[in-house]
Amino acid sequence: MKLFVLCILLSGVAAHSWSQTPARDSAFLHRVQVIKEVEVVGKGPTLRSGLDKKVFSVNQSLVSVGGSAAEVLTNVPGLQVDGKGNISLRGATNIRVLVNGKQSLIGGGSVAEVLQSIPAASIERIEVITSPTAKYDAEGHGVINIILKKGGSVGDNATVTGSAGTRQNYNAGVSGNYRAGKADIYGNYSFQRRNTYSNGFQNMTYLRSDDSTYYSRELFPSTTIRNIHAAQAGAVFRLTSKDELSISGLYNASTVGREEYLTVDNFTKQQTPTLLSNRANSTRGWNTSGGVSVDWTHRFKKPGEELDADLAWSGGSGNNHQQYASNVSDILLDTKGGKNRNYNIQLDFTLPMGKGGRLEAGVRSQLATSNNRQWDSRLDTLSGDYVADYSLINYFTTNHKVHAVYVNYRQQFGGYTIQAGLRGEAGRFAANIQSYDSAGVVVNTPIDVNTAGVYPSVFVTRTLQRAQQVQLSYTRRIGRPNPHELDPFPDVSDPVNYDKGNPALKPEDIHSIELTYKKNWTGAYLTGGLYFNQVNNVIKHFQTDPVNDVTITTSANFSRAINTGVEVIGNVRVSRMWSFTTNINVYDRVNSAAPQYGIQATNGISWNGNITNDLLVTKGLNVQFRADYKASEFILQDRYRAAYGFDAGAKYDFAHNRASLSFSARDIFNTRRPAFLRVSDALLLDWQRVTYSARAALTFTWRFGGSGGEPKRPKRQEEQQGKRIDSR
Repeated sequence: MKLFVLCILLSGVAAHSWSQTPARDSAFLHRVQVIKEVEVVGKGPTLRSGLDKKVFSVNQSLVSVGGSAAEVLTNVPGLQVDGKGNISLRGATNIRVLVNGKQSLIGGGSVAEVLQSIPAASIERIEVITSPTAKYDAEGHGVINIILKKGGSVGDNATVTGSAGTRQNYNAGVSGNYRAGKADIYGNYSFQRRNTYSNGFQNMTYLRSDDSTYYSRELFPSTTIRNIHAAQAGAVFRLTSKDELSISGLYNASTVGREEYLTVDNFTKQQTPTLLSNRANSTRGWNTSGGVSVDWTHRFKKPGEELDADLAWSGGSGNNHQQYASNVSDILLDTKGGKNRNYNIQLDFTLPMGKGGRLEAGVRSQLATSNNRQWDSRLDTLSGDYVADYSLINYFTTNHKVHAVYVNYRQQFGGYTIQAGLRGEAGRFAANIQSYDSAGVVVNTPIDVNTAGVYPSVFVTRTLQRAQQVQLSYTRRIGRPNPHELDPFPDVSDPVNYDKGNPALKPEDIHSIELTYKKNWTGAYLTGGLYFNQVNNVIKHFQTDPVNDVTITTSANFSRAINTGVEVIGNVRVSRMWSFTTNINVYDRVNSAAPQYGIQATNGISWNGNITNDLLVTKGLNVQFRADYKASEFILQDRYRAAYGFDAGAKYDFAHNRASLSFSARDIFNTRRPAFLRVSDALLLDWQRVTYSARAALTFTWRFGGSGGEPKRPKRQEEQQGKRIDSR
């Protein structure tokens, strides 16, 4: 923290030493445009980096071709995706993930399922906002927005693509755009078959065991096959020169089949076997989701004055049927299913004020409901019938409302731009769990979490000479517990470690300070920053002491967690044929103690980095190499081991750029193996997992038609969409 404050003071001294007169500032701003963002030099920018947002163009990431959204995110500077699909941004894990600016129900709505259910070929770009303004929803440490492709370029055109990868992974897709008078109509469809293999081990040592078992060794190889259908269609109507109406719909359907074979062997302290067991976990499931969004924009006579209205609805349903068959216990059937609904209505107004000033205000209401059920039964070996297991049967209904109002004002003062905003949210999460007690009597357990609060944000930006900018920001946000973290009924898919929620969780209180510097040269750019995040009532997952050789992973509120770090992103065009983008993030993580759970305070420095090289070998042939490294770190009970990997890709354009052939290879040396050692007074746990789908893929793309040129309207569709996303 002292280092962070010192750097802030030094930046103020630097800003003073580089200060200009207002006249020079004005002349400088006319010569250099660096206010919003800087583009990476090259055929098409892979990364556009600004002070408040990073935009990653997926079509320029050759190593992502043929993969899923989860694999795309691993290529975005600053993001980390672990073996379970959990995302971290600069070491923080409570990240708001949106699809087209909205909360998504794809794959059931969990972040891991959303990322696995979106093919990379369906994604246009990824937006990462580390310090959201008051226009954004106050949820999470930061925002990751996945923008899906709509159609081709403006005009009448179409694109077809097909991909085949190792382990029988396939992709196919078609997209198109048609201009009919004052309307642009677009649509796309994609199919993906993902065959994912996973294997790993979990070795446990029970330090306080009262029975004969002292060691437990578990292996869990599995194969998962997903079939995913995704479709999107919409139209943009230019009603008048000042009014525009956009209507879009999204549909996703997927099936999953998973076969997992667990072996759990228990031993005494003298390594003598006490129990040698195996269990086959078989899963069959399906999920469908869809949504409709209607956006209307009216532009007034005054340039920049606009009124935006947005109505959105999405719904999803799914069912998972699991069978757990063991050689030492009963066969258990577990069926989970449910329905989800999301509703969103919002109104945003923008008013220019004075020279360089702008006032933004808006209101928003969102409602998310779910109705989930879990039914379990065990095989009666005498009768051959399945008998209900009422200790696991439950019905979980939720109702989450958030009503918000915000105001945001920005004004320029010479070389300074000051932006201040305030967002108020009246939020409440209400749920009810219906279960059965030991006598078979229905029991209702209500859950009520108040998530209301006021969330300010302040940004001070200084424009300097020689294409430089410095920005200092402060934001306050909230981390709401999700339904899975609140649901107290256990997931028993792992026979030695159950997973259950905690209905007593409170929301996190997040405070962030960030100092960012940006510099642009001819053929190169640099974005660097210092950041400080403090989270009060931080939600952490931990593992309890074993009881009868079974542990429980659950969540609880710890007093605080602090992340302090520095991040640098740079791009250099070395020559006409070679450019590279690199990122490094170094941070110190401090976690407070939780004596009630036997957890001591921890702290330690860790870092991660990556580099992507783009080579123009010859006309039409581009090659890309990427390497990443994640150093070891200590989080609560877990000591994570270092991991690294190498990817490569190539793309050849031919037939006058109407056709292209792409090749990608991920984790070439099979080195991305997430692993950790969990330590407590009662337990040592050594865990590792390796997961991969297509290690290599070949993709062919053909483009039809041409471009009809941009319509004569004041604002591009992409810009308008981005504006609406700001207030999600």
